[in-house]
Amino acid sequence: MVKIGTLDVWPPVVLAPMAGITNIAFRTLCREQGGGLFVCEMITSRALVERNPLTFEMIRFGRHERPRSLQLYGVDPAIIGKAARMIAEEDLADHIDLNFGCPVPKVTRRGGGSALPYKRRLLRAILREAVTNAGGLPVTMKMRKGIDDDHLTYLDAGRIAAEEGIAAIALHARTAKQHYGGAADWDAIKRLKDAVPDIPVLGNGDIWTADDALRMVAHTGCDGVVVGRGCLGRPWLFRDLENAFNGSPDRARPTLGEVTRTLLRHAELLCEVIGSERYGVADFRKHIGWYLKGFVVGAETRRVLALSTSLAELEDHLAELDHTQPWPGEAADGPRGKSGERQKVLLPHGWLDDPDELAIPSPDAEDATSGG
Repeated sequence: MVKIGTLDVWPPVVLAPMAGITNIAFRTLCREQGGGLFVCEMITSRALVERNPLTFEMIRFGRHERPRSLQLYGVDPAIIGKAARMIAEEDLADHIDLNFGCPVPKVTRRGGGSALPYKRRLLRAILREAVTNAGGLPVTMKMRKGIDDDHLTYLDAGRIAAEEGIAAIALHARTAKQHYGGAADWDAIKRLKDAVPDIPVLGNGDIWTADDALRMVAHTGCDGVVVGRGCLGRPWLFRDLENAFNGSPDRARPTLGEVTRTLLRHAELLCEVIGSERYGVADFRKHIGWYLKGFVVGAETRRVLALSTSLAELEDHLAELDHTQPWPGEAADGPRGKSGERQKVLLPHGWLDDPDELAIPSPDAEDATSGG
């Protein structure tokens, strides 16, 4: 059991917020498979405070969805404080996670995301405002190792977080420069755990299977894991993770027929959430390749599936596949979603001059782009 403030989480698994992915439909699907903490899509603090309708749509939770976890992103301590108070007073969520991991250039070049922890005083001010105003709700944070190998921030940031009352820290063991490329540095997770032994540390990066999660915990001593790209097209990973942390060797090895049934349920749930079959199916298209990864399905078939405009059409095309095709094993695992390394990290002019400068980025840094 990992204790995150007032929350007892078992298995010690967190679904990472992913833009356009971790909506009610996907969270429902994952929750049906296994336990853990399931975080909604990231929202910006400023949009929440300004009561942006789209933002309120993004933080909808299912009637039986507990605990409700919300990831908040922002760059201004005062606005973050207002957002945290609003979440607590209006009962919008049971847990607040703060994002300091986004490596997207249009965010970092304004001082947001994974660039922000370099400014230690600014980071401390944001964390203090969030914790002070959260009304007892657990506040956690997710971050990266730093900007690049020459500007690592995770150990200082971890110590600051512990001092300011953050309930748990998740570390994506890559730098912003790495983006989603290269290998995650699990040794960094171990160093962070050694630096802040009194609060839970959750490891993130290169968890494609439940056994990867067990290896990470054994290697680093971390208290739990955060799963992002590893569950794309693989919601049953949460069943595997629950089994793994409970000591069971049972792992899901679905046939193509079983995968297509899960795929269709996901599409149906998404249509319900969006309120339109046409737009729901269109939004679902990005998931098709992830579900079919490793299976022998021709390029033309994949193209036709991706052009489906209704649930019936999608179901008809899926019916043409060989449903007896067995689980493809290792060919189905490995990277999905974003990948590749950046040549350099875009930053505001003079950003690296003084890490103790209390420089608050402009509101433009609050781009509604999730990641981490």
